[in-house]
Amino acid sequence: MTLKEKCAILEDRIKRLQEIGLALSTEDDINVIFELIMGEAKNITNADGRTLYMISDDGKTMKFEIMATESMNFAQGGTTGIEIKIPPMQLFDEEGNPNHSSIVAYSANTGKTVNIKDAYKEKGFDFTGAKTFDKNTGYRTQSVLSVPLKNHENDIVGVMQLINAKDPQSGKTISFSADMQHQIESLASQGAVALTNKRLVAELKSLFESFIQLIAT
Repeated sequence: MTLKEKCAILEDRIKRLQEIGLALSTEDDINVIFELIMGEAKNITNADGRTLYMISDDGKTMKFEIMATESMNFAQGGTTGIEIKIPPMQLFDEEGNPNHSSIVAYSANTGKTVNIKDAYKEKGFDFTGAKTFDKNTGYRTQSVLSVPLKNHENDIVGVMQLINAKDPQSGKTISFSADMQHQIESLASQGAVALTNKRLVAELKSLFESFIQLIAT
């Protein structure tokens, strides 16, 4: 790849991040915001599988907001109108200890990104669920990237998980590169700030409406 081609790719990436930032700041529908975040994540990594989790208000669980796998033509949550019926993920055990066995729970509890080349060779996390899914469907979970959505106050509001990055030319599963990881972390930060701002606006609106009702009675 020539220097000119590299510069063109970099310029395109910067332009896309600016566009997604503007879209995130102006969109009011939370489900559309979810889709914007995950859609851009696919553009950056060409990941086959994508899941977005949001942390509950009490900080004890994470709810599945979007699940999608391109190769299986599968999509739930977000703007699909199809409810995800999987129970929320527990972030702590019964004794109150942080859940560090699940890769996404680990990211939520520590604020750290986890980049795994092959889930079947990874010893630090429990991929029993993924392996069971693979056995039942014929899928093969390989590369996995888990990135926390951290806002401007360093609060973690959710986690993005991407599975099986694909080489655009060959279609083969590849690892998530350091460059991909950096871009996804930037995207996750943008998304977290946008989601936090939307929640604050909604809370202020609710507070204002309650105040109006109070003085009207």
